[in-house]
Amino acid sequence: MFSVQTYTERRNALKRSLGSGLVLILGNEESPMNYHDNTYRYRQDSNFLYFFGISHAGLSAIIDIDSGEEIIFGHEFTMDDIIWIGPQPTLAEQARKVGVYRTETPEKLPERLKKASKVHFTPPYRYDNMFKLSEWLNIPVAGLKENASVELIKAIVALRSIKTDEEIVQMENAVNITREMHITAMQLTKAGKKEYEIAAAIHAKALEGGGDLSYPIIFSINGQTLHNHYHGNTMTEGRLVINDSGAENAMFYAGDITRTIPVSKKFTEKQKEIYTIVLKMELAGIAALKPDIQYKKIHLLTNKILLEGLRDLGLLQGNIDEMLAEGVQGLFMPHGLGHAIGLDVHDMEDLGENYVGYREGLERSTQLGLKSLRLAKELEAGNVLTVEPGIYFIPELIDKWKAENKFTNFVNYSKLDAYRDFGGVRIEDNCLVTPTGCKVLGNPIPKTVEEVEALRG
Repeated sequence: MFSVQTYTERRNALKRSLGSGLVLILGNEESPMNYHDNTYRYRQDSNFLYFFGISHAGLSAIIDIDSGEEIIFGHEFTMDDIIWIGPQPTLAEQARKVGVYRTETPEKLPERLKKASKVHFTPPYRYDNMFKLSEWLNIPVAGLKENASVELIKAIVALRSIKTDEEIVQMENAVNITREMHITAMQLTKAGKKEYEIAAAIHAKALEGGGDLSYPIIFSINGQTLHNHYHGNTMTEGRLVINDSGAENAMFYAGDITRTIPVSKKFTEKQKEIYTIVLKMELAGIAALKPDIQYKKIHLLTNKILLEGLRDLGLLQGNIDEMLAEGVQGLFMPHGLGHAIGLDVHDMEDLGENYVGYREGLERSTQLGLKSLRLAKELEAGNVLTVEPGIYFIPELIDKWKAENKFTNFVNYSKLDAYRDFGGVRIEDNCLVTPTGCKVLGNPIPKTVEEVEALRG
């Protein structure tokens, strides 16, 4: 946990922002895999962690802005609980550590909500919390999202988007654990091994760091599939493997790093050409980070480098600015350049991407690539975000566009046949926007061709 002062000031800042009403922050329950007592790994709600810091199931909390009351609702551990999980600090003891001096049983919460003139709540993303809110507030489940408090959403986004120094310490710790995961993968990747052998070693490093994974491991020779969680392939000579994996540290802050590894000890010339373009994109994107610049503009900057690089290789032809405006780059990079990161690997996505990454007057594009840009608005000092360009050769997408005669004046489809089994390349780092520019978080993780090959033995 952070200090009592940290949690108290976070709640006070929320009160100042909202002005009045009762704020309800729901924690998460356990989630059974196949029967009640066999549960998935528990993860507390990130907003509950941010304001109340306690990571165990069955808790809810209110902040009554008008009366000043702050209450955590939950059951104390029983003797039966202690028999199964061992002695635990009481809920009251845990609450005091975050500056809350009143606890109540969950049964008292609904009555408290009924007495409130206005209840602020965020959109629920778990069904058990949906059913609770629906019952307590007399709102149909289907109407909860539209009745969620926009004032509360905006206030939380404003607070959580700017990381404090103590949060940055935790995020660097998460990235450094993630660094060990990636170095291990680079050292162990070898033709003849199964992907799951490396995925297991990656997961072990996350656990050794005192936490767990911040999201399911993406480790695949089929890097053209952006979120590939299948690990059953045998790695073979001449292939590339994308490793997109991150650690969640003991304080629940996330790392999110991607590196691309040749299964052979060296990149082939063709792989090196594509890899070099992606690395140039990433370095240019990082160098452009600073306060007040729109992240959408940095996305387009890196996409222009993609188009220039592929034109130099003869895969594209024509005017770069025209291709950029029409969206040719979506064939090769159908995702956005990056996203906010913090307590969530896609930070605050449960509150709504458009509140986190956009603003009034800056609308989401429908163009392939741009429509998946999670963060587009102007950057501020204290933002932490990912920069993760990629180039992918997706046979199904290539075939679709070719059949539709799409961009035939720009794309040399015949030359793309030689890349149908290429896969993809993605390189990603986590960056803090500073008052004068940016800082890449954590100790350096090998990413030049020479650095990656040096770890390949």
